[in-house]
Amino acid sequence: MSDTSLRVGLVGYGLAGAAFHAPLISTTPGLRLAAIVTADPGRRRSAAEAHPEARLVDRAEDLWAAAGELDAVVIASPNRTHVPLARAALEAGLPVVVDKPLTPTAAEGAALVELAAERGLLLTVYQNRRWDGDFRTARRLVDEGVLGRIRRFESRYERWRPVPKGGWRESDDPADAGGLLYDLGSHVVDQALQLLGPATEVYAEVHSRRDGITVDDDVFVALRHDGDARSHLWMSSVAASPGPRLRLLGDRAAYVKFGMDVQEDALRAGRLPTEPGWGEEDPANYGVLTVGGQDRAVRTEPGAYQQFYSGLAAALRDGAPPPVDPADAVAALTVLEAARRSAERRQVVPLPATTG
Repeated sequence: MSDTSLRVGLVGYGLAGAAFHAPLISTTPGLRLAAIVTADPGRRRSAAEAHPEARLVDRAEDLWAAAGELDAVVIASPNRTHVPLARAALEAGLPVVVDKPLTPTAAEGAALVELAAERGLLLTVYQNRRWDGDFRTARRLVDEGVLGRIRRFESRYERWRPVPKGGWRESDDPADAGGLLYDLGSHVVDQALQLLGPATEVYAEVHSRRDGITVDDDVFVALRHDGDARSHLWMSSVAASPGPRLRLLGDRAAYVKFGMDVQEDALRAGRLPTEPGWGEEDPANYGVLTVGGQDRAVRTEPGAYQQFYSGLAAALRDGAPPPVDPADAVAALTVLEAARRSAERRQVVPLPATTG
């Protein structure tokens, strides 16, 4: 790696840090994984084996104390730590990437955006699902006008996990921002806003279905967008038979796609985006475009999580826009908070005109 590579510190080496960030940082031209924060002995061993070039430290404070040795920091630690760690990084003069959700509340997110602007520092959010192959394909079809005017966007992240795993993601403490509404909802709401623009209304049903937990594990959210298009979004841990991953209905055609993007499984298995065929899907799993009653398979665009980090490098080095505008994350959090209120009140909740 060139000596001119931008030096990145990574806070957290659980699933997010080890699978979704470290492999991408370390293989992105122009970036170098310089430091990893984890105090867990097992994770330290794994990090040292996978990334011997990175300095291992026990505390994030060690990064702030040596901020001059880094060019950016990535926060991949539990949700409740996002605000204090991101704030500390910005106050230390470091550009920051925060894993989703940016913060537990929209107000906290807006405050972080304001602090970054005051400091003149980059703040961006790891909304990696924008680079899922299925969503990239959907955006291409919309941009090309193949579907015509979009009337409804359906998106599902449904899984079969009938036995709770425990841990902070299944905590009902609001500070943990646990549950599927914030976990998977951060993705599907972001995708809906990116595809169809600002939302004006939200209706939601939020349930805890499994024994032993009180956090949400089965969620439905309906959005009305400017122009009257609708998004119907599902998130579930109790779907023994998942529905279509995506379904787009336009006034000219429809696109339906089953199956999850291949990149998560590849990263968990230790594969790298530098390998040939990265993000390519088996043609048997391609989505179907229906026009005039005729079906045809549509090649799925290759998944490309690495584009987030190449975008980060361009933003830091060349002043390009951040790969994800943090204001988008605040807009999504505004929708998620309204969804929670909608479920509690059992009514449609109007949204500010700028939510998108």
